[in-house]
Amino acid sequence: MLKIRYKNNKYNSVWLVEPMISIGRSATNDLVIDNPAVADRHIEVHVSHETLTLKNLDPLKPVKVNTTEVTGGCTLKEDDEITIGGVSLVVIDPKRESKVVLPEAVNATQLRAVVSSGWAIKANHAALANRVFPLKDVTVIGRATECDISLTASHLSRRHAQLQIVDGALFVKDLGSANGTFLNGKQVMEARVKRGDELRFDSLIFGVMGPADELAKTTVRNPSPQETADQVKNTVQDAMQELDKPISSAFAKKESSHSATNTFGSRREEPKSAAGKFGLLVLAILAVVVVVVLLTRH
Repeated sequence: MLKIRYKNNKYNSVWLVEPMISIGRSATNDLVIDNPAVADRHIEVHVSHETLTLKNLDPLKPVKVNTTEVTGGCTLKEDDEITIGGVSLVVIDPKRESKVVLPEAVNATQLRAVVSSGWAIKANHAALANRVFPLKDVTVIGRATECDISLTASHLSRRHAQLQIVDGALFVKDLGSANGTFLNGKQVMEARVKRGDELRFDSLIFGVMGPADELAKTTVRNPSPQETADQVKNTVQDAMQELDKPISSAFAKKESSHSATNTFGSRREEPKSAAGKFGLLVLAILAVVVVVVLLTRH
């Protein structure tokens, strides 16, 4: 089975299936040419088994097949070139072109784009031969020829969605498409996209290729020497204040406790002595110092 496609865009094409396909400026056509010199429905290619017949629906605007102007109709064959409104189309056999996929899919310029942005989408569709599309800072996907990624699909909007890289992160935004933009099966208007996610525009599915998600990583920051010194200073000051408070009152409580008994005649529990509290505070300060020394070694 043959296809017809833009001469300078290998992946903007349609299958030549029975009974016919239409070409013109209107979005209702199978192949859309967004050019003011093209009629809304300019030509039809009728398909009967292996016979292709071109019909020009606007005789006032001739169509050129190879070097011959056609105002009515003519037969088509493989490798014929059709010129309409200054745009060139060509009839091709996909089996022949599929033998040269990688060099066409990612050329040197596109590889530089992948390196610079770090992001790309890979088509999960046999018709696109698993092609990899490198992403720029802003990439528009749609059916119109002026889109950065222009794909001919009958239910894809002219400007379907936008992919934008902001501070290394990738975001998708639906541009008011008729059939929606989907991220991992969920319809979205605008969302952040991560490596390994699945994007779907109409029925066209793409896998997302890109750098690892830096936001998911946890980093540990060692305190600066000044922060460590401030922490030790504050800890020592708190310890000294705590030490000063109970010393004067501890002995008074101890004197009163000798004569105080509970209802069973037993003596109340005496509060801890100042010396005991001082020892605990010294141990706490030593523990803090040891921790600080260990931190500063890393």
